[in-house]
Amino acid sequence: PLKVINALQSKHHYGEGEARVICDKVQAKLLKECRDPAKMCITDLRISHWEEAIQETIGGEVNRNLAAECYFLWKTTRLQHLTLAEDTRGMLTELRKGVRLLLLTNGDKQTQREKIEACACQPYFDAIVVGGEQKEEKPAPSIFHYCCDLLGVQPAECVMVGDSLDTDIQGGLNAGLKATVWLNKAMTAPVDTSPVPHYIISSVLDLPAVLQKMERKINAKLGTDHMASSHE
Repeated sequence: PLKVINALQSKHHYGEGEARVICDKVQAKLLKECRDPAKMCITDLRISHWEEAIQETIGGEVNRNLAAECYFLWKTTRLQHLTLAEDTRGMLTELRKGVRLLLLTNGDKQTQREKIEACACQPYFDAIVVGGEQKEEKPAPSIFHYCCDLLGVQPAECVMVGDSLDTDIQGGLNAGLKATVWLNKAMTAPVDTSPVPHYIISSVLDLPAVLQKMERKINAKLGTDHMASSHE
């Protein structure tokens, strides 16, 4: 939110401390956000976050125009910084030679489509599914099964890769997928009660090695099954 902090200071004469508090409050509101898509669009809701944050910090009159200005500046800056790293693009291109790739994301339809557009990731996936456009979101099995149908594969042939234990890993387990891979960038220890992923990686670039490991396991199993049946 640096650009927003600068604008609040230079253009609207807020102190740096006040500007930072406003941005921190918005961040907290985003984390707690819940909305009924039928009642309010995401833009109105998020302008309201800024409005409330300014009001709570500065007091005085409610300033919807300033809130809207902050929101659009924040959103534009955020979208400009969304890029798919070159090594990730290379990895996806290589993976796609052998497997089908689908991007599955929870969240508001408009917001997520804007992000997908901004980072130009469509060419790297066979399909893209946004939770806000479906009946249920992750971790519900229905959205995973919808993805499997889109790709024309069975759940037992699919691997879920994601950074959320609650939605990605739990969802993959709920849907009966072949395996779940948890992207744990911080390499923090999960809480004991959390869902247990089949594999853990600290970088998405470690994914090809994990998929090879899976394949070797399956081939080894097929080999022993074959030996068992030939001995019978």
